[in-house]
Amino acid sequence: MTDAHDHDHAPGQRPTAPGGRVLPPPRRGADWMFGGVYGTVLASGLLAALDETGGPYNPFYDASWILVTAVAAGLAHGYAHHMSTHQAGSAAYRWRLLVRGLWNEWPMIVAALPTVLLLVLAGVAHWESYGVTAVGLGLNTALLFAWGSFVAVRVGYRMGPALLIGLADATIGLAIIVANAVIK
Repeated sequence: MTDAHDHDHAPGQRPTAPGGRVLPPPRRGADWMFGGVYGTVLASGLLAALDETGGPYNPFYDASWILVTAVAAGLAHGYAHHMSTHQAGSAAYRWRLLVRGLWNEWPMIVAALPTVLLLVLAGVAHWESYGVTAVGLGLNTALLFAWGSFVAVRVGYRMGPALLIGLADATIGLAIIVANAVIK
């Protein structure tokens, strides 16, 4: 896999910032899994928590909060990662690293979008909250399986072990489904 900045330097060399400092490597491969799993789990937990039995159901409100929370979590994670890996250099260099770190959180936000879209569809079609929550949690569990399996194959696992990794990720979704049933 290549970085969008690979054209800025010779093959085998890392990109540099002004002053010759080597930039940290871009996040790749398995980091998609982190963002994908984290965003999907975040969306599942919020979907389950926002669905109140007997309370008013507003799927647009729920979709908004899931999206806002995914963006805020992505920004917070990117900023925390940036601060924990502080590097000396000019302010411009540190700002560039911060922007890059924040940008690298896109998988977390994208992973929440299927749930957001499901809720928007539910609002437009006037679907009942119980069915939407059940479908959303099931969909997210399937997506967790897909994230885990896809990334495992991508980083070099054979198909059998990759499917087991996907199953392990799907177990997180199943745990949210069970927690939702027990809590409610």
